[in-house]
Amino acid sequence: LCICNGWKIKILTLWRTEIMAEIELQNIAHSYNPQAVDKTYALDPFNMTWIDGGRYAILGPSGCGKTTMLNIMSGIVQPSEGKLLFDGVDVTTLSTSERNIAQVFQFPVIYGTMTVEQNLAFPLVCRNYEKFVIDAKVQEVAEALSLQGLLKKSASRLTADQKQLISLGRGLVRDDVAAVLMDEPLTVIDPDLKFRLRRQLKEINQKYRSTLIYVTHDQNEAMTFAENIIVMDAGKIVQVGSPAELFDRPKTTFVGYFIGAPAMNFFNCQAVGGYKLSIGSAEIMTGTDLSKAGSAPLKLGIRSEYIRIVEAKGANTFTAQVQRVEDLGNYKLMTAVFDGYVMKVKVERDITVPAERVELLLPAENCCVYAADVLVS
Repeated sequence: LCICNGWKIKILTLWRTEIMAEIELQNIAHSYNPQAVDKTYALDPFNMTWIDGGRYAILGPSGCGKTTMLNIMSGIVQPSEGKLLFDGVDVTTLSTSERNIAQVFQFPVIYGTMTVEQNLAFPLVCRNYEKFVIDAKVQEVAEALSLQGLLKKSASRLTADQKQLISLGRGLVRDDVAAVLMDEPLTVIDPDLKFRLRRQLKEINQKYRSTLIYVTHDQNEAMTFAENIIVMDAGKIVQVGSPAELFDRPKTTFVGYFIGAPAMNFFNCQAVGGYKLSIGSAEIMTGTDLSKAGSAPLKLGIRSEYIRIVEAKGANTFTAQVQRVEDLGNYKLMTAVFDGYVMKVKVERDITVPAERVELLLPAENCCVYAADVLVS
């Protein structure tokens, strides 16, 4: 057998790659009163596929259904409708232990009577792995999570973030997991440590190609962690996309409000014709064919990052009254008012903001038009 630790790790990593699973949710829905005549859905019907080795975040406010979705994938909750497939195999009715998934909960679950090393090794010990395999995997995962110096310490004496790393490590140490499911795993972590842990999670995903599914209500966590984000509201999936897609082209005004700090600016407006609309006394050219909007009420949405201060009037500009300017360190946040509309504008630090009046430009390519709160494509 293998003698070199390097070879052991290489072989185990290749085995992990072969066991990855594509997770498919087919017409999944869930109601906690499925037999009622007026049943209500905690999770509206939807279809979705999680690709092997992907890094996903389920994002939304409390009560939107994101934990219900995660619990359906883990087997804690059996959906009232639809099927869940792992690599084409129906696992809808299988228990959690039969699904080969790992879970990391909001509050770390560890064995306080064991050392860090014993905690990490426990899933492999339970599955009767050989000792040399256990030792190699524990060392590999401990190195990835920067836990090498803590292996002999009692887990009960560690900090909250170190305990959470152990919970994560117990999922990564196994070679048979189809996905690692994480439910608000950084809630108990100090803010200054969250960035480091998110970076480690990304490095782990790149190294092991484990499918990571991360539930959070924090947009910063989702945007800095995930390759693809599922935004949920009131049991519905309202948009799926990359961080850039959610930021630049929110599909609903809810996504525009929920993503970004500050939230996207929204202004009630009227179509003038073609690609042009009016906001108060100003006419703004957009990149949207407004004939597709129908007769629904319209809103213009634009991020504070894209509104620019200019020196003179021109196309897509208007004069606004400066209300206040806040210095937030790496940028200034200006609040301005135009014809009763309040807007937030992010300004680079080296740009001087006029004391009273300012000329603002809304670039047509950054203007999003919404009809009945849905993006007009």
